[in-house]
Amino acid sequence: MSAFISSTGVVALLLPSIIRLAAKARLAPSRLLLPLSISALIGGSSTLIGTPPNLLAAERLTLAGYQSFSFFSFTPISLAILMASLLVVIGLGKRLLPERQAVQKVQPVVTPIELFRLYHLPESLYRLRVDAQSPLVGKTLAESNLRERFDLNVLSAIHGHGRRTSVFNAAHRAEYLRPDAPIQAEDILIVQGKPESVSQAAAYWRLAIMANEPVVEQDVISNEVGIAEVMLRPRSSALDKTLTELNFGRTHRLTVLDIRRPGYEGTLDLKRTPLRFGDMLLVQGQWKDIFALKHKHRRDYIVMGEPEAAEFGAFQRAERAPIVLIVLAVMIAAIVINPDLLTLASLMAALAVVLTGCISMDEAYQSIDWKTLFLIAGMLPLSTALVKVGLVDSIATSLRTALSGLGIYAVIAGLFAITALFTQVLSNTVTTVLIAPIAIAAARDLGVAPQAFVMAVAIAASMAFATPIASPVNTLVMSPGNYKFSDYARIGVPLVLISMLITLIALPLLFPL
Repeated sequence: MSAFISSTGVVALLLPSIIRLAAKARLAPSRLLLPLSISALIGGSSTLIGTPPNLLAAERLTLAGYQSFSFFSFTPISLAILMASLLVVIGLGKRLLPERQAVQKVQPVVTPIELFRLYHLPESLYRLRVDAQSPLVGKTLAESNLRERFDLNVLSAIHGHGRRTSVFNAAHRAEYLRPDAPIQAEDILIVQGKPESVSQAAAYWRLAIMANEPVVEQDVISNEVGIAEVMLRPRSSALDKTLTELNFGRTHRLTVLDIRRPGYEGTLDLKRTPLRFGDMLLVQGQWKDIFALKHKHRRDYIVMGEPEAAEFGAFQRAERAPIVLIVLAVMIAAIVINPDLLTLASLMAALAVVLTGCISMDEAYQSIDWKTLFLIAGMLPLSTALVKVGLVDSIATSLRTALSGLGIYAVIAGLFAITALFTQVLSNTVTTVLIAPIAIAAARDLGVAPQAFVMAVAIAASMAFATPIASPVNTLVMSPGNYKFSDYARIGVPLVLISMLITLIALPLLFPL
């Protein structure tokens, strides 16, 4: 799957199933989740479109005037690395992979209703009835200051005549409730907060606490609103900032109901706690805003799984799945026949899925990772500038001088090692953009074709196994697997070395030197 779609998306989608599988097999999730992330990273390196480093490597060859890679040029090496990695995991997995249960028991489900129960939301949700004499009658939600003054989140309202309206609103069919919507007598507000805060708000506004009527899932979850788990990415701009500093609610139109931190079992202050790498946020709001967080802000947050799909049938266009497969097959065939058609084929495929109704224009727009595009757009000129001023040639000459006495393979091994080292701490996109020109210059100095050198850089850039911050894929499995930093290095470093060995053996067979 990761050969054709985002490896992060693949892991987020498969994570609940793998956790469920571990539970049924009575295995610690830590035995399966790292192999999942490693497989996704290797799979992404197996095709031209599987990962940005492959596309960038091919583009650098084209810009330098050399023959570029075909769609499946990467596949033989990636498959060999995948098979070797599977053998290592099967043979040495008990030694290299920790057997560690999650700090908090991992549930093999991530549907909204399961999350509702997993986070014990019924214990922190209350019904408040607005009496006719309450000063709150006629005021809007914004004027009530229930959140600002009493730290309460208003999740839904049931009007006096019995119609349930979710905050964001509606009788069993939630719609957005505007902050300027007036509160009426006999309305029932469903709020989330600490007991003392609820009591203070009830006393101040003369509200009756309906302790005998428990809140149910349908009060906060429907086809239009719901809850989802969100994880911070390792390089998220939200790190070390509080939700208040981020103005999270106004920015994303979502309410954070809880924060869970690996290794910490207490209750975190939602307003004053600086967010850390690995924190899990439980958010509630309209599905369209959750989707926006998932697509428009993907560089900062990862929405776990497809929580809305299992419960509410988000895949309402499943009958168009064959169309998507046909479009994908035609696109791949066009690229295989003529690699120069990559841009045109990709653009036409995107246009086809929109015109056939597989996705809407808004969904297509939201699926674009604009930050990655701007990153690449900014880094490519920088890379070209490094070439123009001679810095790339100087580095390549130094590398050749240091290693050429050991042969061409030593230079390729050096490039692989440098790239693999950088990609553990830097974006693989940045790493490829910076090192691919050096690989081309080194090959030119040695008087050989550069394809093997650039291929080594592209493959190495995807071997981000050794740290949890090397890739969002690694970040995704850290909390559910309760992994430590050293767990990644224990299995990741040997696999990187094995990957380098396989690459050095395979390159001469694919690109004679």
